[in-house]
Amino acid sequence: MEYSFSTLFLTIIYWIGINNILFMKKISIIGAGNMGGAIARGLSQGSIFSAQQITVSDISTENLQAIKTFNPLINTTLSNVDGVQHADIVVIAVKPWLTETICNEIKSVLNYDKQVVVSIVAGVSFEQLHTFLKKEGESSPTIFRVIPNTAIDVLQSVSTIASSHANKQQEEEIVRIFNELGKAFLVSSEQQLNAFMSLSSCGIAYAFRYIRAAVEGGVEMGIYPETAKQVVLQTLRGAIDLLEATNAHPEAEIDKVTTPAGITIKGLNEMEANGFSNAVIKGLKASYIK
Repeated sequence: MEYSFSTLFLTIIYWIGINNILFMKKISIIGAGNMGGAIARGLSQGSIFSAQQITVSDISTENLQAIKTFNPLINTTLSNVDGVQHADIVVIAVKPWLTETICNEIKSVLNYDKQVVVSIVAGVSFEQLHTFLKKEGESSPTIFRVIPNTAIDVLQSVSTIASSHANKQQEEEIVRIFNELGKAFLVSSEQQLNAFMSLSSCGIAYAFRYIRAAVEGGVEMGIYPETAKQVVLQTLRGAIDLLEATNAHPEAEIDKVTTPAGITIKGLNEMEANGFSNAVIKGLKASYIK
């Protein structure tokens, strides 16, 4: 009995250790703007990092104060160098034209054997990041590129992740972190990031445009704008839940609604006659940077 209890106890401790391996780590976010601030707020509400393990640096005292107002336990600093020195994971969340300056500022204090760099800067490639972070006589750093979308602010982002010089455990850790902010997808190559960016980061704007058009249609049919918006949002929420619950192809769910000679098929055919599907596909491809 004693042996069984000891074995069970050690097994529990082992699995707690495996499943919470990131709890001992610290993360530093450079940039407290829309994306950086959302990451800090989101992670402070999650199960991986406590607020005390999160540091945010920014040149704007206003941005940092907003972080402190949300959770006073999150560490903030005006110094990027101070912010990253004791971090295990360094997130760069700045405008593209500031990336080289930031990398030059912090690279002297980074330890590439112990620290991982995550860039959420759109359009700055691994090649550029390695050039910016290169230190004479040292090996290349482990770098991740992550492309989130604006729904990160409500923990519903799609975050697409690519890695450079990372091992499997590091990839799993970064995916786990960004899964706390929505749903994360690890892709096999950097080249896939742009396609995902078109589908998700740009795609959220396309979804908003559909919502706007549907609301306007509802108003034209005599429904008050706010009511029409709520109806459209709930309809989309229901469609998403249905597809996730059934794992069905969208067309299979459409078939359930389109009775012969019914009003739904008439509406769908009118939309297609006006280029609905073609417009969506062309819009996605237009925003796809090859």
